[in-house]
Amino acid sequence: MPLDFVNILRHWRHHLHAHPELSLHESTTAAFVCRELEKLGIPFAAHIGGHGVVATISRPGSNRSVGLRADMDALPIMEATNVPYASKTPGVMHACGHDGHTASLLGAAKLLVEDADWSGTVQLVFQPAEEGFGGAEAMLKDGLLHKFPMERIFGYHNWPGLETGTVMIHDGPMMAAATNFTVTLHGNATHAAMPHLGADPVQGAAHLIIALNAVVARNIDPLETAVISTCKLQAGNANNQIPETASIGGTFRALKLPVMAQIEARIREVAAHTAAAFGLTATVEIFGILPPTVNHKPQADFAAAVAAGQGLMVRRDMAPTMGAEDFGRFLLEIPGAYAWIGNGNSAGLHNPHFDYNDEILPIAAHYLAATAKAALR
Repeated sequence: MPLDFVNILRHWRHHLHAHPELSLHESTTAAFVCRELEKLGIPFAAHIGGHGVVATISRPGSNRSVGLRADMDALPIMEATNVPYASKTPGVMHACGHDGHTASLLGAAKLLVEDADWSGTVQLVFQPAEEGFGGAEAMLKDGLLHKFPMERIFGYHNWPGLETGTVMIHDGPMMAAATNFTVTLHGNATHAAMPHLGADPVQGAAHLIIALNAVVARNIDPLETAVISTCKLQAGNANNQIPETASIGGTFRALKLPVMAQIEARIREVAAHTAAAFGLTATVEIFGILPPTVNHKPQADFAAAVAAGQGLMVRRDMAPTMGAEDFGRFLLEIPGAYAWIGNGNSAGLHNPHFDYNDEILPIAAHYLAATAKAALR
């Protein structure tokens, strides 16, 4: 593999890693992508669904089309890697590898534009706001599939713990549906020495957290997969006052949408009845809804065959994860498949010590380019 190509990929990623931007704020990242596409002579459209960029490479001789997608946003995490290209923005880092995803899709663009041995159209989708902020939905609402037609779509995510460069492709569900929730309990503030004169939302919140833990254990079929995690508890400002309100927040996840609907209904019911037991009222907010990422089996088989044809180790045996990815939103509209490419023995995703493994940049770029070419044949 030409060293200059590998160095270009590494340069792109290290630049992106050093200049991370949070969801909905990826303007500099998008501008960088646009500049590199211009250098490659590839036409593109910017500001699709926010800071999204879509580049189009066409060759005459076929009306077939395919999409390749990468995400661009970073996370509100303080980096602790101490690498030379570490984040220059305090409190923001590429802790999920989207810098590598973007760089490898640029690499696939370079490979495709320099290769005359294919015909048809490849749409390169650089997506913003993947980290729970609805970037895929925003691009679709902005007419992604109408403005940039594609018959099917493919993408990948690096995967810590999976052997470096190994491609794992699931049949069916591979990542969970995910939804955030906040429950605010409304009571009656009073002096801490006179609790009988108020209605205590802190006590109610404590009991509600315990009650929610029973929803999956006692309301969901044990043969289904689901989880509820309460991750936030906020209440009061003084040690001697029972506050007016208390709120809890978290996420619930499942591999099937009917199970998600069942969990949501039970959260609303349990919140209302727990609140009533303590003389409180409850306000439930459900937001940040992501569908499960469910590969279409023919496309999964196809992508696995392409990866094997590239001489890559391919696995089909790993269990799904309860992590979530809004690539699944695209798969509700058109066929496609999402792969994991092993990041090796790295820190986990969303960890301050995480760093995308540069060794897989050319592997991912060639996999994406080869998948697009094969899809157009």
